Amino acid sequence: MARSIWNGVISFGLVSIPVGLHTATQERDLRFNQLHKPCGSRIKQQRFCPTCERTVEQEEVDRGFELSKGSYAVVSDEDFEALPVPSKHAIEVTSFVKADEIDSIFFDQSYYLEPGETARKPFALLLRALKEKGVLAVGKIAIRNKEALCVLRPSRGTLVLETLFYEDEIRKPEAEGIDGVEVDERELGMAKSLVELLEKAFDPGEYKDAYRSALLERIEAKQHGGQITTAPEPKEARVVNLMDALRASLEEAQQKKKSG
Repeated sequence: MARSIWNGVISFGLVSIPVGLHTATQERDLRFNQLHKPCGSRIKQQRFCPTCERTVEQEEVDRGFELSKGSYAVVSDEDFEALPVPSKHAIEVTSFVKADEIDSIFFDQSYYLEPGETARKPFALLLRALKEKGVLAVGKIAIRNKEALCVLRPSRGTLVLETLFYEDEIRKPEAEGIDGVEVDERELGMAKSLVELLEKAFDPGEYKDAYRSALLERIEAKQHGGQITTAPEPKEARVVNLMDALRASLEEAQQKKKSG
């Protein structure tokens, strides 16, 4: 097991459960280096001080919060550690809510919680209680120099901690809402039928990153001097009658369901 990125306790009533926090996800994006076109050398990004007119090392760098133009308050690691915030070392469960009460737009990062050696029983107790009641535990955690709202939920045989955005961090949509737009009942009925035909249990294993695979194939072709395929031209968008489009979609979905 990789080293935990946070250690503390879950405070559940009068019960304290020592836990460690581990990242639950990892990005699989392909990463590229910047190259200098004339010679192909890799570009190096350096920290540069315009006053001293030289590059600086990481140990010379402080964190500063800009108070006004050119005026900063320097904040050290000791300042972060000295903050009188209980959530630095404890996740205090303050309430329980139904999962469908939280809009998914609030969810940010996922982490696995691992119980300490002496905490397996109370950890299992909380896990089972959440699972059987169908609720999420709400609390706060201070991580990566920020106190985040969080929920604990059962998943994959353990507890997963999900950090949440605060309400003032959620932006309002730019476009106006369309709740009041009138829709034809026949079109709505066909749309619902199409949804029912395509409805099935979610299986994440069915979905692959086609973009990454195609990009890797292109990179390998460049490496070995092979044939490089070219993307087909996008289909020209056509304005079609909504009912005709729904009817054609239903027929296609029905055929796929029969053959599948």
